[in-house]
Amino acid sequence: MAHGHKSNEKVVYVGDSRVKKSNHPNIPPDYTSYPGKSEAFIPNFLLKEWMVGCVVLVGFLTWTIAEGAPLGYPADPTNASFIPMPDWYFLFLYQFLKYPWVSGDYIVLGTMGVPAVMFGGLLLAPFLDTGKERRFYRRPIASSLMFLSLIACVYLTVISWSHYTHEMEATNSIPEHKVREEKAREAHEKGQEAPSASKPAKTVALVDANDPAMDIVKKAQCVACHANDLKGNPPQVPALTGVGDRLSKEELVETVTNGRGGMPAFKDQLSAAEIDQLTTWLAKQKAPAE
Repeated sequence: MAHGHKSNEKVVYVGDSRVKKSNHPNIPPDYTSYPGKSEAFIPNFLLKEWMVGCVVLVGFLTWTIAEGAPLGYPADPTNASFIPMPDWYFLFLYQFLKYPWVSGDYIVLGTMGVPAVMFGGLLLAPFLDTGKERRFYRRPIASSLMFLSLIACVYLTVISWSHYTHEMEATNSIPEHKVREEKAREAHEKGQEAPSASKPAKTVALVDANDPAMDIVKKAQCVACHANDLKGNPPQVPALTGVGDRLSKEELVETVTNGRGGMPAFKDQLSAAEIDQLTTWLAKQKAPAE
């Protein structure tokens, strides 16, 4: 405040005397003021998230390298005994789409309508459930919907797997991965390389193709599954060429008479003499000695 017009006079500025002077800066407390309750997002919290993500990623990479995913066999549209089955985490959806009210004429409802409602509910959950309570037993609606969804997924998964195993038993079929494991075990015991879908097995020529047993083959409709050249479609439908190297005469008689895997029994279609003639001829189907 100046009292005159002199240029060298000291000027003093006076503020509002009603505001108390404070020596503390107007800076919010640091997160360290609340130990165990908060931390800096960058870099502390973000670094922890990155480290956890890296550990999980390395774990998955190590797992996939140690246990490679098995490759399935090439698709065969002519294999009527094949039962399609999704991965285990889609079993609940696979079973859900079997029900009449979400399939057939209502397939759009099952494939688009219901998933849209479920995902829409997840997107709207933060806006619909605005309560501050975080204990699940004090949030009855949200908790009930969560438990109901979990129970439904578990139930549908169990029902789907039970139905699949029942179909396999009813059709006397062996799952593809079981066939692959069995063939790999047999090859290991013989000191051979395990069969691979990417490396087709060497074809073996048919021995004595003009044998009268070929008439029995046609009578039994063997060509319907094993093809006209009897080379089949391994591994789902094994080839009859070279079958003598895999099965003995007694095993062939047992297979033709009572069936095996997806192959039906022929004891009601062929006589004992015809079965003996056929299996004698099949026992001769061997690869030529090298």
